[in-house]
Amino acid sequence: MSRRVKVTLTVCVGVFMASLDLFIVNIAFPDIEKNFHGATLSGLSWVLSAYAIAFAALLVPAGRWADRVGRKTVFTAGLGIFSASSAACAAAPSLATLVAARAVQAIGAAMLFPTSLGLLLPEYPVAKRGAAIGIWSAVGGVAAAAGPPLGGLLVQAGWRWVFIVNVPIGFIALIASVRLLRNTREETATARPDVLGAALFTGAIAALTLAIVQGQSWGWSGARVVGLLIASVLLIGAVAYRSARHPAPLIEPAIVRTRAVALANIAGILFFMAFAVLLLGGVLFQTQVWHVSILRAGLQIAPGPMMAALTAFPSGLLGQRIGPRYVAAAGAVLFALGGLWFRAHLTLAPDYATALLPSQIIGGAGVGLVLPSLSAAATASLPPARFATGTGLVGMSRQLGSALGVAIFVAILGHPTAATALGAFRNGWTFLIGSALAAGVVFAAVGAVKPRPAGVPAAVPAAAAGELPEPAAATAAALRAVS
Repeated sequence: MSRRVKVTLTVCVGVFMASLDLFIVNIAFPDIEKNFHGATLSGLSWVLSAYAIAFAALLVPAGRWADRVGRKTVFTAGLGIFSASSAACAAAPSLATLVAARAVQAIGAAMLFPTSLGLLLPEYPVAKRGAAIGIWSAVGGVAAAAGPPLGGLLVQAGWRWVFIVNVPIGFIALIASVRLLRNTREETATARPDVLGAALFTGAIAALTLAIVQGQSWGWSGARVVGLLIASVLLIGAVAYRSARHPAPLIEPAIVRTRAVALANIAGILFFMAFAVLLLGGVLFQTQVWHVSILRAGLQIAPGPMMAALTAFPSGLLGQRIGPRYVAAAGAVLFALGGLWFRAHLTLAPDYATALLPSQIIGGAGVGLVLPSLSAAATASLPPARFATGTGLVGMSRQLGSALGVAIFVAILGHPTAATALGAFRNGWTFLIGSALAAGVVFAAVGAVKPRPAGVPAAVPAAAAGELPEPAAATAAALRAVS
């Protein structure tokens, strides 16, 4: 087995674990609710919210830290934290302990996700990085496919098993990572990283995510939600101010001003708003309208993510050949068509073969086209020293889009009765279709994405880029070299 294959397998285990946990805990939520007697629904929601908020807030700082101190260092630390906190989740004696352990688990996941692609891409020549991104995205699709049915099976033995399963896998991957991975990092940086900027950014994204997640229960016009949104805007402004002036900013302005990076992340937010509706709405419709069991609902959802996993690798190759914007735009449209099919065939009587299965297959293929193309569009034009930072931005956009999509869908759904359920879910799917089509338009506007050739240095003297500080000047010069 070649080194490249070993690295790919090791890194993909980490991606699988972090991705699986986004889907498997949702299935276990009803059993967790039964275990902690007397807990309120708002209190129980923090089992999901704590993870979502911490994960979204820390993805970019973790990616930037990995670029500076070493991707292997951060990846292995993330594996250790994720595995240990999974054990803590499984052993949690109270709801408060479980929520705290979930937040720590999200810290580990945030360290795994951006560093994984940063470790993987340097192992492949530029001409084969589309295939690498396809593999990386396919693993996320497999995790999404495995999450609902695996969660349903594990819950039969008890909800704690959805966390226990992470522990042995995580520590085996940790041993392999320590022995195999190279600690690649940014070699030219001399200035100290902007720790205050990272803290401000973490606070901004945490405030924004918290406002989105709790908006429905707290009230969108309530003082807490409005205050969090204002705080988020002010903190992002402070981060932008520091990034333009600090010699080692959290995010170089040159990165976010890059057309492909900026538009790909906007499209990612729009697409994952739609994707989140599919994941949540599919379970709710089956369990609340068709009245099927959680296990059956999970199994019936699985073909969609599995289709995404099957199409992700070839779509990565296709994106390398014709450009990721075309593949991503086509995937978003295909996803919208899958939603349109389901909306047109909704019935009160269970009709899996006619309504849900075709929609899952069509939409799943669309997801498989989008995922690797989104990652390629958002990272391929960056120098290798910024792969982890770019991946962190993509992950953050994904989490924000998912949180916003769930909040909007819940608001649209309201409290449907037997008489209004079909209309409410049709309205939710109308939102899904519109958001996916909007993502397709933005993907089409991304423009050509040109990977940085091997001959372009990852850093150049600051004077070559004018007034930009080092290392921002290096990033700007490398981006200009491929534009």
